[in-house]
Amino acid sequence: MTTPPTTKLNLDNIQGDILSGIPKKTELYYFFQILDTKKFRVQLGKLAPIIKTAAQVLHDRKCIEDHKKRGGHGLIQIVGVNVSFSHLGFQKLGINDSTLFGGNTNDPFSVGQLNDAVRNLGDPTKETPNGVVPDWEKEFLQPIHGLILIAGESHATTDKKLKEVEAIFGVGSKTPSVKKVKLIRGDVRPGKEHAHEHFGFLDGVSNPSVIGFDPILPGPAQVRPGILLTGQDGDPIQNREPWAVDGSFQVFRYLFQEVPEFHKYLRDNPLKFEDLTPEEGSELLGARMVGRWRSGAPIDVTPFKDDPKLAKDPQRNNDFKFKDQLNSQQRCPFAAHVRKTMPRDDLESLGISVESRRIARRGIQFGPEVTPSEKQEDKTQKERGLLFVCYQSSISNGFQFMQQSWANNANFPFGEQQPEVPGLDPLIGRGTPRKMSGLDPNDATRELTFPDFIIPRGGEYFFTPSIKALKETLSEKPPRSAEAGNEAEVEAEAE
Repeated sequence: MTTPPTTKLNLDNIQGDILSGIPKKTELYYFFQILDTKKFRVQLGKLAPIIKTAAQVLHDRKCIEDHKKRGGHGLIQIVGVNVSFSHLGFQKLGINDSTLFGGNTNDPFSVGQLNDAVRNLGDPTKETPNGVVPDWEKEFLQPIHGLILIAGESHATTDKKLKEVEAIFGVGSKTPSVKKVKLIRGDVRPGKEHAHEHFGFLDGVSNPSVIGFDPILPGPAQVRPGILLTGQDGDPIQNREPWAVDGSFQVFRYLFQEVPEFHKYLRDNPLKFEDLTPEEGSELLGARMVGRWRSGAPIDVTPFKDDPKLAKDPQRNNDFKFKDQLNSQQRCPFAAHVRKTMPRDDLESLGISVESRRIARRGIQFGPEVTPSEKQEDKTQKERGLLFVCYQSSISNGFQFMQQSWANNANFPFGEQQPEVPGLDPLIGRGTPRKMSGLDPNDATRELTFPDFIIPRGGEYFFTPSIKALKETLSEKPPRSAEAGNEAEVEAEAE
């Protein structure tokens, strides 16, 4: 049920994907370089009015809710566009963006993910004539200035909007202002796998709830708006320039998943516990690696048997803290994915707040379902995975810290009398050796090793500015004498 927010935030000034996520069944990610700065800034002024705001997203979600209540068939037509810029993009635009990172040249946004992937994230690397770079798709090894998101209910709707956006920037004409670096489409998985990632686990259960914006539900404490939004209460940088208020740092990661190999690993290593069948032992292993059953039910609450009814109950599916397991891996391993990325009482019981580490995840899956041939051979033949997107007011406090200090840190988290080394996050943890303890409920000290199941193949750090910033700081109005000509040019290019 949609509850009107009580927030004092200006929801008409905030891009729509940040606080609530643009409703979608499909999404296009359009990575671009700016070719003609002056022309681009003029054309950005024409894009700004069609950018979906947080207020409009709430309206869209209310329309979807009303449509379902009326018993409406099919999906209502909804589409949303958002735009973000990298540090290189701001430099290309001639914008001094130092207010975004407090002048810290080692800030991940300033450094860029191409460099940060090697220095701090632990991505696989390769040698090139220009030095060591992450082993990514070639498109992500070149400068990327910005990202346009187009999300909607169908391919037809998003494709039509893409043509409209490209026409604004003269794509297809002799003098475009942007160059497409890469276009990626993501799609929600079909049927009963809706809202589940490719390994089969329900995703997005534990996104942060923002004070005054989201309804209060049992579970982690709500966060101040400034954990996600710059210039608001909770933002670690004070006194940002006006144009930098009401924006958010956007992290994009192109994550490939080895799905047949993951399922084979579970089948080959079933946990022997009580009277479980081998199939049930494999399911338990997967649940203990993730920290939730495929249904989304947390193993800290229901450790040895899935409970789909609990998983569907928002009053219970995120209401746990590991508080009875601070020195034990009996119910949930220390290195389970959900515990590594949201340790709850592992830190809060020591008086360490996790609020500043919260990120809002807004990604979508890409690639086809596993084919019969892949199932038979237990080998990935087609590209699939997650287009990971998250928002926060500080990448160093949020995504980067979570990846480097938690997921990649074999010693995190520590209990007061912890006899075992937790190991790496089995899904996103980077490093060697790839192993973790606590998976076997009969012997917490037993370590299991595992290959890479998720492989990063690209990414970048962006800033998603406010609507006001788009219109007043980043855009540029053409000279009055040229306005009519520019409008005619855009119309001709659209044709």
